[in-house]
Amino acid sequence: MQSAVDPHHGYAIAVRALCEFTAKVGDLDLRFTPSPTAQEGIAGHRAVASRRGPDYQSEVPLSGTYHALTVRGRADGYDAALNQLEEVKTYRGDLDKMPANHRQLHWAQAKVYGWLICQQLKLSEVTIALVYFNIVNEQETLIRERHSADELKVFFEAQCQIFLHWARQEITHVHERNQALAALKFPHGAFRAGQRVLAESVYKAVSTGRCLMAQAPTGIGKTIGTVFPMLKAAPTQKLDKVFFLTAKTPGRKLALDALSVIGRSAPELDLRVLEMVARDKACEFPTNACNGDSCPLAKGFYDRLPAARSEAVAHRWLDQAGLRDVALRHEVCPYYLSQEMARWADVVIADYNYYFDLNALLFGLCQFNQWRVAVLVDEAHNMVERARQMYSAGLDQFVLNQVRQGAPEALKKSLQRLNREWNALHKDQVAPYQAYAATPGKFLTALSLCVAAFGDYFNDHPHAASGELQSFYFEAIQFGRIAELFGEHYLFDISKREARGSKALSKLTLRNVVPAEFIRPRLTAARSTVLFSATLNPRHFYRDLLGLPETTAWVDVESPFQRAQLDVHIVSRISTRYTHRQASLAPIVGLMAEQFQARPGNYLAFFSSFDYLQQVAELMSARHPGIPMWQQSRGMAEGDRQAFLDRFTLDSQGIGFAVLGGAFGEGIDLPGARLIGAFIATLGLAQINPINEQLKQRMSLLFGAGYDYTYLYPGVQKVVQAAGRVIRGQEDRGVVMLIDDRFAERKIQQLLPAWWQL
Repeated sequence: MQSAVDPHHGYAIAVRALCEFTAKVGDLDLRFTPSPTAQEGIAGHRAVASRRGPDYQSEVPLSGTYHALTVRGRADGYDAALNQLEEVKTYRGDLDKMPANHRQLHWAQAKVYGWLICQQLKLSEVTIALVYFNIVNEQETLIRERHSADELKVFFEAQCQIFLHWARQEITHVHERNQALAALKFPHGAFRAGQRVLAESVYKAVSTGRCLMAQAPTGIGKTIGTVFPMLKAAPTQKLDKVFFLTAKTPGRKLALDALSVIGRSAPELDLRVLEMVARDKACEFPTNACNGDSCPLAKGFYDRLPAARSEAVAHRWLDQAGLRDVALRHEVCPYYLSQEMARWADVVIADYNYYFDLNALLFGLCQFNQWRVAVLVDEAHNMVERARQMYSAGLDQFVLNQVRQGAPEALKKSLQRLNREWNALHKDQVAPYQAYAATPGKFLTALSLCVAAFGDYFNDHPHAASGELQSFYFEAIQFGRIAELFGEHYLFDISKREARGSKALSKLTLRNVVPAEFIRPRLTAARSTVLFSATLNPRHFYRDLLGLPETTAWVDVESPFQRAQLDVHIVSRISTRYTHRQASLAPIVGLMAEQFQARPGNYLAFFSSFDYLQQVAELMSARHPGIPMWQQSRGMAEGDRQAFLDRFTLDSQGIGFAVLGGAFGEGIDLPGARLIGAFIATLGLAQINPINEQLKQRMSLLFGAGYDYTYLYPGVQKVVQAAGRVIRGQEDRGVVMLIDDRFAERKIQQLLPAWWQL
């Protein structure tokens, strides 16, 4: 099935995508519906097919055309003996409670398939059956209608007619976009040093259909150096879309800035650019539920969507503010308008999870529509930790107890059973933290029964599906789903909380440690995936953990900066190890004050923890009150983070104290005199604790380098990122103080940038 533009052959679209465009009406309604999982849906379709006679065909490929439009799909089933075409829908709960606009959409799909099969088999009429299969009791409800081929043809052509204007507009847009991209020139007079090598490597990777790891120093213009060649390759490689994926908000802004520069340099290029943001950042009514009875922007959403969609494609520049303006003009939800516009944008800028998460929207759309896409992964050194989080799950017994206390009577029995099985897990646990070789079978059975009970209850009492009851339900579903993926790339562990009352409570975690098997299919599904960062060293670490294919290309872009621009000092007389922390405070304060007095200006000082930062800051303040200081605090709000950065001006002087690996350790740009130096008083190593020690053991087992994979490589990567804040352009000059005796070790220095020439 496809939804793609080919300027020479018209427009191809899947049956479901066509009907969702033409036949969806009414409210956006995200009230709880206990829908089956994908696996349950597949099993349900198989169960229906197994009950049919010998003349029954399942998954029947069908296609038809209307002017420039080709409509394709697979009908769920056709029974030749009965001349009956079936559209199978699996469900849970009470069928009578299914919203009318869902049923209307199902009929639209069934009628389109009905015409396609009449056309293919030269039928004068056909019986169309909606088959609703209850996955709990395995009962079928059939709703049949007899239609003549002529009636179905009229319906099919009416749907196509609605879409055809849009399809023609898309064909024209893609043709003009590709012409403009083919003629596109680099937006600046010349490439910066290193930028051309990066751009050529990206172009070659997408042209040969390979993944690329690109290590390129901070400050050479990596964003434009990757976006430009990918756009340039789009016409020849027949790309439908380019995805620019980021770990943090500043990355999205850099991508938008780069595309804005490209757009200004080529006014004839009408790229549709979409920025996708998290639901909580896009929601206009955060206290309202997502349905027409609660939220005015959900009421009649699908009735107003066509006009909003038309204005959005004409608007083209759909950053968060631009999309919001369009959405509010048409009184539709900005968040769900952005999901719709992902189908029609040329470049989508979004967080990693929109493509790599288990339920990733962009990846799902790619698979369903068979889009040909290229993916740019910004600051790719963040991918390991972020991907581990995506494929992990946890449950907290304290939360379970709270849910049990307020749970309705119908759920108490299953929650108590779950709690009993949970308590049974504590019997063999001696230490506060313990990892186990296998998942807990009896507990997972109780969890599964609990999830089913919740689903049934919510189906009967839809208004109960909110608050902590629904949150726990979703966490339980996620835990059960992740448990099915458990293998050698996972740890299952139990952490006992501090005893509350007579019984200790615990947290259960299914901890993904190697996300490779989940990431690899996402990397290879794209025409090309480019992972770029200033720190992808050593490459085998990222290759092993992210599952990069054997054919992945590698480029290490030479730095355009000279050793003379950055004065790197290794201060080996000071140890920042935990046991030496108190002894390190006075020497660090003395070193920073001496440097500041020798060359006044703006500096960043990085520490391994907030406690360490606080101790140094207090001593600094006491001994050198004349040196201006400002500090990062725990859980800093976005406004406070901006205020911290705003202290770094071209005329200011002082030292900003920050935690290594935090908000100010990467992704911030303070060029010229805004930042002239950094003190890095840590090797960046993760804390030694039972979880990290378990991780080290598993890394040793899988890769034979447990300490390096757990502590050393991620730690040094944070150091290099932090140091990369200092030199941002060809004219910059600065100093970096690496404070710890271990920086003098050869093994550590081999992981630091070669241009530092230590």
